[in-house]
Amino acid sequence: MQEFFRADRRAGGTRHENCITRGGWGNPWLGEMFRQLKIVCSIEARMTSTRLPGKVLLEANGRPMLSHLISRLNTVGLIDEIVLATTHNSTDDILEQLAKESGISVHRGSEPDVLGRVVEAICAAEAGVVVRVTGDNPLCDPAIVQHMINAYCAGEAEYVGNARVRSYPNGMEVEVISARSLLTASENATDDKYREHTCLFIRDSPTEYSSIDVLAPEALHWPELSLTLDEIADYELITAVIEALEYEREIFGCSEIVQFLRKRPDLVALNKKVIRTVIE
Repeated sequence: MQEFFRADRRAGGTRHENCITRGGWGNPWLGEMFRQLKIVCSIEARMTSTRLPGKVLLEANGRPMLSHLISRLNTVGLIDEIVLATTHNSTDDILEQLAKESGISVHRGSEPDVLGRVVEAICAAEAGVVVRVTGDNPLCDPAIVQHMINAYCAGEAEYVGNARVRSYPNGMEVEVISARSLLTASENATDDKYREHTCLFIRDSPTEYSSIDVLAPEALHWPELSLTLDEIADYELITAVIEALEYEREIFGCSEIVQFLRKRPDLVALNKKVIRTVIE
């Protein structure tokens, strides 16, 4: 187990260092209480990406990127159900088919209203707790997902994530939110930017939603490294990582990726010039 994450508690204005230890988070009674709620993981994905259309179906080691992500999330024991939140577009029929073949649920909704689409998906799944990941991040580490859920189950915040304060490599983003908070956010968020980004309204409303930002341990601290899939250069890097590491271990983690890429600056350089979208 990775230890000594650091977290920034927003609503109370206090900062906690080394909140996660070998013993886990907080009160075990609270953790058991939260485990009575259904934990649903939502994957946001569509075929009509502006910069790299169809990217979630690009293959590495003979499998689509989305399949790699689903396989990784299936190893997270705390997740009760995984649902693909895709769009009504006919181009996404193939994603629905892949999801069903992979044994996960599917919900289809609005393309521009991503928040509304995810809320519909989690309501259909009767979620109590939502784990949010995106199809752009096929290398998402199951161990990090598990840690985020454990942090949430400590009962200290309505939102726990590592997306607002960057410390992990880009592509390891995970957000865990109460379903109730996501519902109220959807009711109150009217600006287009909040409809387009599922958790942005919650992240921008620290007085309304208590939150914890989980920071990477020193061994995984590499926010300059990008493992997210935006452009063809990213695909080349991610494919190189999968081809190099899957032979040793099908489900490898962020630690193995970082150790491998520290020795391969030539691969790290592949997507250095890609300009990332900044969400504000």
